[in-house]
Amino acid sequence: MSETETDAAEAAAADGGEERRQAHTVRLELVDEPGELLNALRPIADNGGNLLSVFHERGSLTPRGHIPVEVDFESTPRQFEGIVDALRDAGVNITQAGTERYGEEVSVLLVGHLVETDLSDTLSRIEACASASVVDFSLTDEEGIDTVSSARMRLATSEGSVDDTLACVRDVAADKQLQVVEPLAGGEA
Repeated sequence: MSETETDAAEAAAADGGEERRQAHTVRLELVDEPGELLNALRPIADNGGNLLSVFHERGSLTPRGHIPVEVDFESTPRQFEGIVDALRDAGVNITQAGTERYGEEVSVLLVGHLVETDLSDTLSRIEACASASVVDFSLTDEEGIDTVSSARMRLATSEGSVDDTLACVRDVAADKQLQVVEPLAGGEA
């Protein structure tokens, strides 16, 4: 047993009994660069998680151009919380952790100079401030960087957070002088 696992077991025993280890799943988005998968797995081991499986789809990309990765591991509930926090602290983009997080979806259209105003930055800022994940993205940009383009974006967000997510999208769009068409009924285009 590692030092982290021993500390967690001792803490649980002090609370009146050992916590049961159970299986957990986290879904991640990783940049396609050497060492990124290792960097995402390290916080799991460092916080007492026991790796069960890793599904790494290098040939498939998320709407933001990253690689989807699903990691299954065993840990206590307390360790799981520490693992999720450590992954976020390490800058790993988590799209789902266990059954938590994203229970609702909302779709919006963005119109304007999306490419010229740094589309990647726009998506990153929306995910950061809205605690949401871009689950589908479609860009129409037929003329190139200097033209107005449009994008349909489907966001997964936590239960009851659709209004906050839309407010975040509006704020980011206003900073970049983009127009927002919102929401599309039922999260569909």
